[in-house]
Amino acid sequence: MGDHTIEISHADPVPPGPGLVQIAVAYTGLCGTDLHILHGSMDARVQTPLVFGHEMSGKIAAVGDGVTGWSFGDGVTVMPLSWDGTCPACLAGNTHVCQNLDFIGIDSPGSLQGLWNVPVETLVALPEGVRLDHAALVEPVAVAVHDVRRSGLVAGQKVVVIGGGPIGVLIATVARHFGGDVVVIELDEKRRAQIEGLGFTTIDPRAIDQVTWVTRWSGGAGADVVFEVSGAAQAVLGATALAKVRGTIVVVAIHPTPREIDLQRVFWRELSILGARVYQRTDFETAVGLVADGIIPSELLITRIVPLSETQAAFADLEAGRAMKILVDVRGQA
Repeated sequence: MGDHTIEISHADPVPPGPGLVQIAVAYTGLCGTDLHILHGSMDARVQTPLVFGHEMSGKIAAVGDGVTGWSFGDGVTVMPLSWDGTCPACLAGNTHVCQNLDFIGIDSPGSLQGLWNVPVETLVALPEGVRLDHAALVEPVAVAVHDVRRSGLVAGQKVVVIGGGPIGVLIATVARHFGGDVVVIELDEKRRAQIEGLGFTTIDPRAIDQVTWVTRWSGGAGADVVFEVSGAAQAVLGATALAKVRGTIVVVAIHPTPREIDLQRVFWRELSILGARVYQRTDFETAVGLVADGIIPSELLITRIVPLSETQAAFADLEAGRAMKILVDVRGQA
């Protein structure tokens, strides 16, 4: 396992086959999963060379045989999941976590290319007038919608989000939209300032005792829902101390290695620990609406847009915390 490098190459476009649609990709967002791929943390799963990328927007360039209901120029994003429909998970109705899931952009070629052929069933329509750079945020917003729905959040409940990166901010935004009273725990001072600019209260856990603060804030109970989005071992260990009796902890971050967790606290307070992975179609449709309606602060979340040639440097900035969300402008790269 070791770090990979990014290479840009030219390839002749391949027309879309039956049941496929060709998208002229406009923008692709870079995310933490892509960083894991770049660092070799997913080498057991990923075959290289890989065209990665799965947070995207674009317009239909061509349709294959048998495709109906879609036309040249339609604005689209992609729900990048392809399931087999036959495994026990699929048969139980959990197709989004198919036991043989093809996550497009990880397990198969993704959107960092000028022309991208995808199964028609993965397309999600964009409303007229939605900016394509903003629409590239739909996929991570869908992640946040799924996470919040999975938590069972009820309006008026206290919510703690551990980790103020892009997904953490989106979870906080969606949770607030659904009626939650939200606090974000984040170490980085610049990120805290950005998050406070969005109207959230933040906690620097090095400056104050976060457990004491959350306990007082919640009237002595603890948080109803805690989202672990940081991926840090210490955050996992401390998350259980923030939740109320019969509170819920939702594990959102990817943890490449096993973590310690305070099972005594889980037992003592009858806590629920839930995993939340990817999204379902309804989450994507909700996310499109949140972006289109301006509920998501897209302008503030998109730090900058770079050409394909600057992708490697963009990852360095993301890893160093110098950006919230960076989009790659893929237009003209066919």
